[in-house]
Amino acid sequence: MEKEEEDRRIRTLRRIVDLGLQLIATDPALSPGEAISVMEHVRMHAMKLFPGKESTFDLIYRPRFLRVIQERWKIEETQC
Repeated sequence: MEKEEEDRRIRTLRRIVDLGLQLIATDPALSPGEAISVMEHVRMHAMKLFPGKESTFDLIYRPRFLRVIQERWKIEETQC
């Protein structure tokens, strides 16, 4: 039962991450600052699903978000 619950939370997190990345990549009205805000909101949801795993999010998902933001707005890595 515990394994199924963790699998459900993982699937939920993946959906939230995918939606956030898609929003950042495709919403023409989104500014770079708003894109960072989307990333932070996704991180907050991840922390609700997996409390105490902030470093895991920062290691796995933060680079993906920053890469999409940098590519979309042609921002240098040091500016994020």
